[in-house]
Amino acid sequence: MDAVTYPDEKVIAFVQDFYIPLQIPFDAKPLSSDFNIKWTPTLITLGSDKREHHRTVGFLDPDAFIASSLLGIGKYHFDNDQYVEALTFFEKIISEQSQSDSVAEALFLRGVSLYKNSGAPKPLKEAYETLSSQFPNSEWTKRAYPYRLL
Repeated sequence: MDAVTYPDEKVIAFVQDFYIPLQIPFDAKPLSSDFNIKWTPTLITLGSDKREHHRTVGFLDPDAFIASSLLGIGKYHFDNDQYVEALTFFEKIISEQSQSDSVAEALFLRGVSLYKNSGAPKPLKEAYETLSSQFPNSEWTKRAYPYRLL
């Protein structure tokens, strides 16, 4: 990641806008134990309370890094019941990172966030329909499967 992803101008701008980065060796104690880091690179999105909201293990190219990071920030807001804020990040993945592996999870979480924000079940069913047409074999489509009945 040091040679390809981190030097990328888009990644630098993204990190400056959204993160306080900390890079440590995967075997640096006590943090590697505290956060159960077993391999490198491990990217963890933490809140100020040190609670984990998202984790990836392994290399990510610049676009995948940004999409995964957007997902992590969205999940931070989701986990803190800030559904409108979470939607901003999930929508950004869907619209600007459409080729990313993070899109299916963003679609799923967008549907759940819309439901949690409004109480209306329609976004859950729409999430399943979109997932089943665009990502028929995704784990997120399988997780949304019950929503087809709404």
